[in-house]
Amino acid sequence: MAVLDVVHYGDPILSRVCGPVVDFSNLHAIVNDMFDSMYEAEGIGLAANQVGFDMNLFIIDITHTEEIEETYIFVNSTIIDTNGSEELFQEGCLSLPGIALDVLRPEKVKLRYQTVDGQWCENEFDGLLARAIQHEMDHLNGLFIVDRVGEVERIKYQAELKALEKGSKDRIAAGSKKKGFVL
Repeated sequence: MAVLDVVHYGDPILSRVCGPVVDFSNLHAIVNDMFDSMYEAEGIGLAANQVGFDMNLFIIDITHTEEIEETYIFVNSTIIDTNGSEELFQEGCLSLPGIALDVLRPEKVKLRYQTVDGQWCENEFDGLLARAIQHEMDHLNGLFIVDRVGEVERIKYQAELKALEKGSKDRIAAGSKKKGFVL
């Protein structure tokens, strides 16, 4: 198992819609690395594109925050429906370190997804788990929490966002030079 680098705002993989998982043969290893990476970064959820994989896959572990005893792995997910009252809740993001914003989200979500073994499921989730699912689904669709707030709130973090964007571009350029690629 390995801890993977979490990519930050400005990395192109975070701004596009992730493709479906079609090959499940290496998924267990990827998921294990994702859990290691999420725990190392002290997060409760992680989308595959946050660690550089272009695939519709995310994990969640809220066992330390609620009376839930299992971790979750969602593959090829689609939100079918949301319901319940919309609530403001402060969300942080591993790809936006140091930024936390109040985001309005429905309290319940109905999700269609596959398990790590390819079995299709459909379930309704609520509370923090529903919020985390919506947050990670946003990542898989190229959205950030800053896309869910008003312009005034976004302007408050303009300097931080530009710095993250520059850091991502610098990291990509340095990585491409090491590998001999030109962007």
